[in-house]
Amino acid sequence: MAAGLDDVRRIALGLPRAYETMVRDHVKFRVGSIVFASVSPDESYLGFGFPREEREALVAANPTTFLMPVDSDLRYQWVRLRLAEIDLDELEELVVDAWRMCVPKKVSVGYDADRS
Repeated sequence: MAAGLDDVRRIALGLPRAYETMVRDHVKFRVGSIVFASVSPDESYLGFGFPREEREALVAANPTTFLMPVDSDLRYQWVRLRLAEIDLDELEELVVDAWRMCVPKKVSVGYDADRS
């Protein structure tokens, strides 16, 4: 099943300290001032936090789903995906991992303990 903005919103806003903002028609999910996920204005792409050193391998392994960030975002730990090409379980894993990059470890550990 293809994912959409509502799925991203449900996952992201279920995470401690996360909130939603709009910036230049992009729906962005933040922790403090750090963006961990961003949905494009047409709701077809999701940009999300991802380790810079691993993103080329991710994109090469599945170029139908994943894309490198736009040139202006190459300096960040960021990658993009086509929402129509991803299932909900993988989307949740990627959004939660992006969120983990933004929160203190104790918040992440507390989240994991609550889910157990």
